[in-house]
Amino acid sequence: MPQFIKRLFNKFPSWLQWQKIPSDVNQKERYFIIAIIILMVASLMGWLISRNLKNTIIAPNYGGSFTEGIVGSPIYINPVLSQANDSDRDVSELIFSGLLKYNIKGELIPDLAEKYNIGENGKVYEFLLRKDIKWHDGKPFTADDVIFAINIIQNPDFRSPLRVNWVGVETEKIDDYTIRFKLKNAYAPFLANTTVGIIAKHVWEKISPDSFSFVPENLEPVGTGPYKFKKAEKDKDGFISHIELAAFGDYGSDRRPFIEKINLNFYPNEESAIKAYNRGKINNLNLFSIQSKTLLKGQTRSNIYKLNLPRYFAVFFNQTKSKPLSDKTVRTALNYATNKKQIIDEVLDGEGKQVDSPIPDGVKYHSDDIKIYDFAQEHANNILEAAGWKDIDNDGIREKDGEKLEIELITTELKELQQVANLLSEQWVKIGAKTNVKPMEIGVIQQEYIRPREYQALLFGEVLGLDPDPYSFWHSSQKKDPGLNLALYNNKKIDDLLSAARQILEPNLRAAKYKEFQQLIIDDAPVVFLYSSYNLYLAAKKIKGITVENIVLPSKRFADIEDWYIKTQRVKK
Repeated sequence: MPQFIKRLFNKFPSWLQWQKIPSDVNQKERYFIIAIIILMVASLMGWLISRNLKNTIIAPNYGGSFTEGIVGSPIYINPVLSQANDSDRDVSELIFSGLLKYNIKGELIPDLAEKYNIGENGKVYEFLLRKDIKWHDGKPFTADDVIFAINIIQNPDFRSPLRVNWVGVETEKIDDYTIRFKLKNAYAPFLANTTVGIIAKHVWEKISPDSFSFVPENLEPVGTGPYKFKKAEKDKDGFISHIELAAFGDYGSDRRPFIEKINLNFYPNEESAIKAYNRGKINNLNLFSIQSKTLLKGQTRSNIYKLNLPRYFAVFFNQTKSKPLSDKTVRTALNYATNKKQIIDEVLDGEGKQVDSPIPDGVKYHSDDIKIYDFAQEHANNILEAAGWKDIDNDGIREKDGEKLEIELITTELKELQQVANLLSEQWVKIGAKTNVKPMEIGVIQQEYIRPREYQALLFGEVLGLDPDPYSFWHSSQKKDPGLNLALYNNKKIDDLLSAARQILEPNLRAAKYKEFQQLIIDDAPVVFLYSSYNLYLAAKKIKGITVENIVLPSKRFADIEDWYIKTQRVKK
């Protein structure tokens, strides 16, 4: 034992003796003292750290930023006008709020509203608004803003694409924080309309309909959403190339997001956005085409989220423009001859789900208890042969009554859909059906083919709501433009089912109507349902808390943006 320790045990040293210890001990004793002190400090630190870890958990903290690349340039950062432009919708989603919003599972929950009540069998909706909401400029949010925004949407002079959702709806202010909507007829999916972003009355009330689309307020938005507009930059051509957003709300509130700043960089096309990602100029990117995933580099720095969208791609048959397609046996055979798994594997690299009905799996009211067309090429050949469709001249194409089994298939120039069309052509020729694929620009298809319904078969996509209303896609009243009944389908029983189902609020009764609707469509085979592809979202690994699963539109990938975080802290359990 060192001598100075022995002396300590013989007699406790005085203060003066303590001061002399450094000079009274030898080098070996000095090292011993230092080691003891280090051990004591380390033990204390270890105990404190262990105690802290035991009694605390890691939690999100405020701070951090990320940069997202968006394809396109904003024109109207205004939810009344933004529905036709993906980049407008993306930015509006971050800046504006609706009465209700979608959660991570695609369910409707209150946002600006505190709660709501439904009365008179679905004809009256009353909303109680939150009283703690402020606009980004500090002004209070009230019922007047909601009434004003809906009136703007309903007024045809303002040319809002949302007007069709609000025709015939009466709005009434009960008090400063209570509003009432009255519908002429019950409409079960009405609540989805109330997710529209509300614009501020004090910002827009003096702006006339003629100038509504042109004023600077469309690009200098004031909302109530989780992020507020800070600044924008334009390129040499005058298009917005960058927008900076800042978190809005009081610290600790349920509306203030953890991430303090979002930078949005805008690119003319997906290719240039992918190049920016590959160079590390952006952290996050939403992919329009699943095939673009192969062009990405450095994916290890990102998480890829597969989000479910209520959309599907299908081949719609116009029986009025093709004699072979007016034969139900031909349409049925084409369904049996379609290998959907091959399409998903080879074209989508497996990033999709098979679709077999007009309400896809993952969408509310989809039924698994229905008959579908499994891939059965031999059966397809057999039923065609039995129906008199034979290859008489041995050219590989069947014919009947002098009519060749030949189809013209229109689709867009999108690489994915061209590949799908070519693969369908290869599959269908194996049952003696020749398919002439004609890809063309989307604008030409819409104006020269879809609007006048001048096509035999159309490979196209349709987007439903998470609470679907298939009325506009399959009711006979929607066969002509601007209706979306692309198969020109006409069935009185289907009409009755769709008209009744959209007015039923009771889920089980509504589900029964839609189950019957799905089976009737499948049995009549006016379409070949193909697949639903995932929406792929790349986000930097530093961003935590992204849990969204189901989205009604790509912009809804920000549904849980308030819960995303980069910084962390330890808090008591």
